[in-house]
Order: sequence, then structure tokens, then C-alpha cells
Amino acid sequence: MMTRQRSAKAMRWFGCDAMADLAAASQLIEVFANWRTMPNPGTRWGIEYQGQIVGSCGLFKWDRNGKHCHIGYELAQGHWGQGLMREALLAILAWGFEHMALNRIQAQVHPQNTASIKSLESLGFVQEGCFREAGVWHGQHHDLLQYALLKRDW
Repeated sequence: MMTRQRSAKAMRWFGCDAMADLAAASQLIEVFANWRTMPNPGTRWGIEYQGQIVGSCGLFKWDRNGKHCHIGYELAQGHWGQGLMREALLAILAWGFEHMALNRIQAQVHPQNTASIKSLESLGFVQEGCFREAGVWHGQHHDLLQYALLKRDW
């Protein structure tokens, strides 16, 4: 089991405080599972590696009329830098553009999350601006950079 310190480091860009226990993680899984029933639905996939769930990624806040949604993802620290997230993101981007008929997929990322920014830019996402103090976690407001990928650029 991951220590609390490692968990906090891995979750520092997630957009909420680190989960305190297994019950909190189970509750988050329920939230993800219920996304499909919301007015602006979404979906989340687990990332499995060697028989273990090591992360997740998903599309959410789907605006069917506007044909756009948001993307979110995270990966256990021990699996960073192995290409697992890139492989997962390529799959869900293709799924979103093909099966959801999306025209635009957007991401919001903390300016200091250089690994995520590098991943997004390598996939063709373009930075469009900064939402000042749009995120709140760990008792602080955080700026979020706005990125987007258009179907025509995919």
C-alpha cells in the first residue's frame, strides 16, 4: 500500500486533496461510475498493467450539442515515464473523436505539472489560456492552464 506521503505527491495535481483511506477511494470510484447517468455524462477507464490497476483516465462533462468534453487522468508514481499514460490517452482520444463524435477535447492542468503539459502537447493539444485561481485543493486556489485538441488536428 502506498504511504500517505507518496500518495499526496502522486495526487498533488489531481484537483482535490489526497484520499485519506480506502473508503474515500471507493467513494471516488462510485462518483466515476455514476458519471454515465449525469446530464453531461462521462466515462472513466482503469489503466491495468501486469494485473494491477495503476491509474485511470476518462472523458467527462460531455456537451453533446457542442461536441466537446474534458479529459482527466492520473497514474501511480511507480509507473511514470514508461509510456503507459500516452498509450491510454491515445486510445481514449480516438474513442472520443470516433464514438462520441467529439470535435474538441479539453484539459485543464496546473502550470507546474510539467509532465502533464509535455504529454498533452506531444498529443497535439494547444494551450489556449489560463484560468486564474480556478482550482481549489489543499486549502489553496490554483491557476489552471487551458489546453484543447480539435478533431481536425488529431
